[in-house]
Amino acid sequence: MSSRPLIDEFLSHRKLALVRPAPSTKVMGGQIDQELKPKGYEVSVVYLDTSTPAARLADVKDTVEGAIIAVPKDQCEAAVREAVAAGIPRLWLQAGCESKEALDLSQKEGVPTVSGKCVLMYAEPVKSVHAFHRFMAKVFGSYEK
Repeated sequence: MSSRPLIDEFLSHRKLALVRPAPSTKVMGGQIDQELKPKGYEVSVVYLDTSTPAARLADVKDTVEGAIIAVPKDQCEAAVREAVAAGIPRLWLQAGCESKEALDLSQKEGVPTVSGKCVLMYAEPVKSVHAFHRFMAKVFGSYEK
């Protein structure tokens, strides 16, 4: 389970990478990068797909302070492995993408990792559908206070 101090520590860093499977793949939770930018975050979008000439985590490792991983569950371990290899100091595994193997790997490597939470429910100000989701998470006790 992710603690509120870990969530707050991650969100205190404003230069983040967003890991997606490929440029043509939609991300769970909407356009995370587009929603974080007006909140003061600089988001570099990178991809796992090596068949495209798009950016990878290794390309942005010196300019980001953490990575949000938003890939299908079966690709999450590969994304964490790539983040560890690139030296990314903290990770957020977007709700629904985390796998046991990915979590075990990040723990083994000592990388602080938020998991099981939607970054858009915690990055202030929370608006639109994410505010409703946050309200429901509070009602049902899954929101970290």
